Formats: sequence, C-alpha cells, structure tokens
Amino acid sequence: MLIILSGLPGVGKTTIARELAWTIVAMHVRVDSIEQALRRFGWEVRGEGYQIAQVVVEDNLRLGHIVIADSVNPWPATRQEWRSVAERAGVPSLDVEVVCSDTDAHRLRVESRVADIDGHRVPTWQEVLARDYHAWDRDRLVIDTGRLGVADAVREIMAMVPSAGTSPSRESGSEPGRPGQ
Repeated sequence: MLIILSGLPGVGKTTIARELAWTIVAMHVRVDSIEQALRRFGWEVRGEGYQIAQVVVEDNLRLGHIVIADSVNPWPATRQEWRSVAERAGVPSLDVEVVCSDTDAHRLRVESRVADIDGHRVPTWQEVLARDYHAWDRDRLVIDTGRLGVADAVREIMAMVPSAGTSPSRESGSEPGRPGQ
C-alpha cells in the first residue's frame, strides 16, 4: 500500500510519517531529503525530487513494501501522480492531508523549526502562507494536528491500512534503534 501524506510545511507530516513507519514497519520516503541531496550537488530543484521519490516508491511497492510518501503535494496534478504510482504497482493508495487548524500552534511550529536535514533551509511563516497549495477536489483522510497528537494521528491512519500491525520490537516490549531516541 502507498500512504500519501500531504500538507503545508510545519503541520506535522514528517513526525507522523516517522512514527507510522516505525509502528507498521513501512518505508518512509521524504521528498525534502531527496531535494536537499540534489541541492548539495548544485541542482536548482524544481520537480525532480518528486520524480525521483516516485521511482523509488514504485520500486519498493513492487517488492511488497508499505510505503509512506511525505511531501507538501500541493496540486491536484501531483496528487494524481502519486496515485498513478500505486496504480502502476498494482497496490491501493491512501491520501492523507495533514492540516493544523490551530493557526497559532502552526505558526509556532514553523517559526521554531530546526532543520533536521543537513543544509536544509526551513520555510518562514510568510513563505508557508504564500505557498501555492490548492484545495483538494477528492476524498482523503484529513488529520488535524491542531486537535490530535501524533499517537492519535497514527492510530487514525492505521485504521485505514489493511493488516497494519506493530513492529516486532514493540511486541517484545523493547524499542532498540528507534529513530529520534
């Protein structure tokens, strides 16, 4: 299955994606990481990060992995491209739009963010507000991080994922190698 996380910077996509990937033992493919790697090689990045991510995601879907795609995914065309990846691989997809209805909390997150990718410049609040992000024109699961914590957001997404189990390390009660700890 392909889980497609979309939303403005600072709403919590990557935090949710990491926890979800760890919980259901899925691959997490973050477009920001790919784009920053391209920038380190001197590229002026436009849509290449999405295109590279989609090739990597499709390869891994064909291997039977659950994959979480993490990107702003701002336009109907980019959203359709992600769904097409799943269709070509012959797997279902789940569109998840992550939003933050609490504007003050969203702004605080954006303004206090520290880049977690070497050399990555995180956007300012004004850049987030000016982002060319189009309204959705189709059904999707909406996760509001202004109302839900990470654990609840992950549970809501997992409820939509067939056979989403827990990782062996969780079942055994230990958490060795967990990212962020």
